[in-house]
Amino acid sequence: MIRIGFGFDTHKLESGRNFWLGGICIPHVKGAVGHSDADVLIHAICDALLGAAGLRDIGFHFPDTSPEFKGIDSKILLHRTHDLVKSKSYVIQNIDSTIVLQNPKISAYIPEMIASLSAVLETGADQISIKAKTSEKLGFIGREEGVSVYAVVLLEKA
Repeated sequence: MIRIGFGFDTHKLESGRNFWLGGICIPHVKGAVGHSDADVLIHAICDALLGAAGLRDIGFHFPDTSPEFKGIDSKILLHRTHDLVKSKSYVIQNIDSTIVLQNPKISAYIPEMIASLSAVLETGADQISIKAKTSEKLGFIGREEGVSVYAVVLLEKA
């Protein structure tokens, strides 16, 4: 049996914060705001994985009202999410994601993000795709007020 999951996340960008994306810190004057480290890429992937496995969403498992998750490294959330998915006997076949961000330009960081994610998820780098897009200076992303990510995963029953 195969299952497809879709994830989406968006975070506000604010000056003076670290910008975590795909498990790495990207140099920039702004970073994402959130209860955890606000890694929007990892959060969207977690939601896609959880959805494909029929396990609700990231907020259900890691609520932003819990002090346990305040400032947590999102790679820990991804690892726990992967454990939940494996507990239902699913194996990741592939992940495809799109980051929508006006600045900074992140294409040079994509190989490092893929390496970070594949290490946590115990997958091959060729099973993870990350694409970067701008919003052509339109909307809150174009005004550099936020970042959004879309992710799709394919799981197969082991």
